[in-house]
Amino acid sequence: MQHPDRYRLQIIYTQIDRDRANKPTFTNYYFNVDSTVYFNPASTVKLPLALLSLEKLNGLKNPQLTRETAMQFDSAHSGQTKEWTDPTAQSGYPSIAHLIRKAMLVSENDPYSRMYEFVGQQAINQSLHAKGYVDTRITHRFVRLTPEQNRHTNPVRFIRPDGSTIYTQPAAYNPTPFDTRRTDTLGIGYYSGDTLIRKPFDFTGRNKLPLESLQQILKSVLFPQSGPARQRFNLTPDDYRFMKQYLSQFPGETNYPKYDSAQYYDSYVKYFFMDSLHHTLPTGVRVFNKVGWAYGFLTDASYVADFTHKVEYMLSATIYVNHDGILNDDKYEYDSIGTPFLYQLGQTIYQHELARKRKNAPDLSAFRIYYEKRQPDNRPTVKDVAN
Repeated sequence: MQHPDRYRLQIIYTQIDRDRANKPTFTNYYFNVDSTVYFNPASTVKLPLALLSLEKLNGLKNPQLTRETAMQFDSAHSGQTKEWTDPTAQSGYPSIAHLIRKAMLVSENDPYSRMYEFVGQQAINQSLHAKGYVDTRITHRFVRLTPEQNRHTNPVRFIRPDGSTIYTQPAAYNPTPFDTRRTDTLGIGYYSGDTLIRKPFDFTGRNKLPLESLQQILKSVLFPQSGPARQRFNLTPDDYRFMKQYLSQFPGETNYPKYDSAQYYDSYVKYFFMDSLHHTLPTGVRVFNKVGWAYGFLTDASYVADFTHKVEYMLSATIYVNHDGILNDDKYEYDSIGTPFLYQLGQTIYQHELARKRKNAPDLSAFRIYYEKRQPDNRPTVKDVAN
């Protein structure tokens, strides 16, 4: 807290108060929040990609296409890969729903890249800018490709259970240039392969999602009536329920994918409640959130609901922990500084909220979700995913 520039620390704490009709009012408190100060959003971009994927699916207006419909990815340009099956899915095939589950539950990377390919680079950025998130940019998959390769996205098809095609989407290309007038560089050097390059790492063309935009996107899912209509995504009521479920469900509760519950414990992607000793959340607490970690940055945008004590609030933060200033050396202080700080921040706010007096206790029934229960079977658990 005393060195916000070194750690590039940004925090948004949002108190939520309800009137007698349970209508929420939001009061934001900011620490060092500045959309012009770059941080790498890492996996937090999976949240808008999930919403844009559902929005695009709804926009196709084909009753045979649902978020559970099997889909397949072909390749049509250098660097692209096919994906025709998914053994972690109950159907054995990818689907929008299954991609979202994997991207939210343990923050897998491949589902993000597939959603990127489904929506398309041009549509992703045009849609986010049209919704008012003008300082965002989504430019790349989470695989090593050139900027030009990332402008090309794969052909996609949706299929029936018998393998016949319902809908085909051709390969796409984004001809629109990105605004790179603001240069975003960081550090004193970086590794390219085994070679140390002694100059700052250039993030100018990389993904960008400011903290305030990230929190607003999360808020638009959880409290869709709280913001301008143009900032909302075109989701059905059941889409909203689905997103709430997988923003807050534990990996160990989930049947497909069958994640290893020891490796992917309840608080695995819940930084504000993740300490090194206890891997569970307090009784009655659910956290609806999305985290990201890469290049020394740790970020979490969350909504916390405590059904036992009738407490709710939002908390978002990002911190940079890279003491040596070298990027891509895998020497970041995630475990010694980053996650302990975010846990302490989260617990400080949580304890404050438990003690904070409210005129009206919130009715949190809109956030009571029917969660899955892991059913025993002989399938091996999923471990060591790329995330």
